[in-house]
Amino acid sequence: MNKQDTTYLDQLEAEAIFILREVAGQFEKPALLFSGGKDSITLVRLAEKAFRPGKFPFPLVHIDTGHNFPETISFRDDMIARIGEKLIVGHVQDSIDQGKVIEQTGKNASRNALQTVTLLDTIAEGKFDACIGGARRDEEKARAKERIFSVRDEFGQWDPKRQRPELWNIYNGKIHKGENVRVFPISNWTELDVWNYIRREKIELPSIYFAHERDVITRNGQLMAAADCLNMDADDKIERRNVRFRTVGDMTCTAAVESDADQIDDIIEEIKMSKISERGARIDDKVSEAAMEDRKKGGYF
Repeated sequence: MNKQDTTYLDQLEAEAIFILREVAGQFEKPALLFSGGKDSITLVRLAEKAFRPGKFPFPLVHIDTGHNFPETISFRDDMIARIGEKLIVGHVQDSIDQGKVIEQTGKNASRNALQTVTLLDTIAEGKFDACIGGARRDEEKARAKERIFSVRDEFGQWDPKRQRPELWNIYNGKIHKGENVRVFPISNWTELDVWNYIRREKIELPSIYFAHERDVITRNGQLMAAADCLNMDADDKIERRNVRFRTVGDMTCTAAVESDADQIDDIIEEIKMSKISERGARIDDKVSEAAMEDRKKGGYF
């Protein structure tokens, strides 16, 4: 990596740290939404740089669908033990058991959309007025037009027409009672920026980000990890393939890509050659043309 690239990463890092400190200064009860994916892990490293040697001024919050990759949950628990910060876990299964959501049925059933109710309940229970997330503008068109400080109403809903101007890095966190703000410190980063930063900072990641052999099935033209939660039937043919995951989410909606990239340098070169975004491997974004925006309007991350 040349000096210019390093300077660029320093600028992105400084912006993200500034935003994290703005959150700590403007809000009474913020939280960091943690998925176990590379973006939220990067946020944890940035929070360490922003607030160490003190404790984080917010807990980490994970919404567990019950269908997460085992490698992600194992990594999450190991990381929390290492950094010594508070973790709050909201369980989608609890929302199902309480009758607040109805679990989907059928071959393509997923709990991904059900996370919204669990998330909003967790926010309400914790009385969080700001939730920090790892979304980036380059991922998807709905995320591209969302502000860094994104105001949600008392129902957790996002209204694109109510977005506030963000001139000269001035962020307005003033909200009414019941509202909260979603904050995206790495909104201006790209997937390649994140990976270059991970390489520079030597950040550890769940093993599924790197090429490995795994049993998969082909569904809707995508390679899916063979798991009981996918409701497999006789039409699903299990194959052993060399794959990795560019994005980490619920197993029922996160597809793998064939890859031999088992080192960070190889992954970065692979991304440079890729013709699709990382969310091209997310089944939940293909439900409709406006799938992500519709979920955000309903309170999604």
